[in-house]
Amino acid sequence: MGKAWKFGQNLNTDEIIPARFNLTIDEKELAKKAFCEIKPEFAPQVKPGDVIVALDNFGCGSSREHAPIAIKGAGVACVIAASYARIFFRNAINIGLPILESPEAAAAIQEGDEVQVDPASGQIKDLTSGVTFQARPLPPFVLQIAAAGGIVNFLKTHDLEELL
Repeated sequence: MGKAWKFGQNLNTDEIIPARFNLTIDEKELAKKAFCEIKPEFAPQVKPGDVIVALDNFGCGSSREHAPIAIKGAGVACVIAASYARIFFRNAINIGLPILESPEAAAAIQEGDEVQVDPASGQIKDLTSGVTFQARPLPPFVLQIAAAGGIVNFLKTHDLEELL
């Protein structure tokens, strides 16, 4: 359960983490500058378990792993969006950041609402309004990647033969 941080549509990777800060892949360092130009209060105030809620085309723009890494490093439990840029979606899965797609939840949840998310079931509860939304749950293998901390860690602990 955490606080919702609300964003609009077409939020690009440079708005998530400006390119000038992409000199490292250390998630804690990147998290310090997440959303610094469009929501400067985010990095100093975000708490582990908070969620990001956004409208259409979240993570558009450049294909940078730094964007989901910065969000994950900030302790965000999940990103909920109406839709994602395809490359951001894949990068988020690869680094182990849970993401759910729900146009209804993205439209209804407001900045500061208390939100509880279960990526395994796809259930999103806006505890502030009392409304529950159903997103498509993440497949078990994606949950395993997230639990491992990303695709690289997952592959280090799983035999490729068992995955085929």
